[in-house]
Amino acid sequence: MISEDLWEYCEAHSSPEDELLAHITRQTHLKVLKPRMLSGPLQGKFLEMLVKMSGARKVLEIGTFTGYATICMARGLSEEGMIITLDINRELEPMVREFFSQSGLENKIDYRLGNALELLAETKETFDFVFIDADKQNYINYYDLVVERLEPGGWIAADNILWSGKVLARNRKKLDKDTAAIMAFNQKVLEDSRVENVVLPIRDGIMLARKYH
Repeated sequence: MISEDLWEYCEAHSSPEDELLAHITRQTHLKVLKPRMLSGPLQGKFLEMLVKMSGARKVLEIGTFTGYATICMARGLSEEGMIITLDINRELEPMVREFFSQSGLENKIDYRLGNALELLAETKETFDFVFIDADKQNYINYYDLVVERLEPGGWIAADNILWSGKVLARNRKKLDKDTAAIMAFNQKVLEDSRVENVVLPIRDGIMLARKYH
């Protein structure tokens, strides 16, 4: 949402991605459709620092893709921490598992494949930090499932909540289903008395919500 040169300046003055993350970026662009879904170094480092600052011990990620953000958040976990990451794309599994193996964090990553709504319905686990970055039309459904399982003082981060600026009427020709879903999600979080929230114009927008005690 900011100019490309200013974004590059931000990246240049933030802790750089290491060889593994750079490798994941290259392989994703070479082998995977829609590589722009990758979190990238600035957002990845931001997520890692959020997990560190929150002291989260149990993290949930909805939408693994190629595992970039997963590894970043796993690096932010405490010694005994664990991240559960959910994805429906089984074709990417061999690549993603190899990246997790190379990260040396396999013992902190619980990678589960299937429909996220069904997987969440099957577990009663609670979480300290949740990152939502999957199909946009289910954002509200994901939120409804996880907010009740979020520990008091826990955090939810949701990606793409500015949706390339389409949340503004002047930036779209018509209201498509994904844009409508994102707008409804943003309004729901704003009106939810259980949380306080802030919208950050990082990359394609991040909604950050904290559950009250």
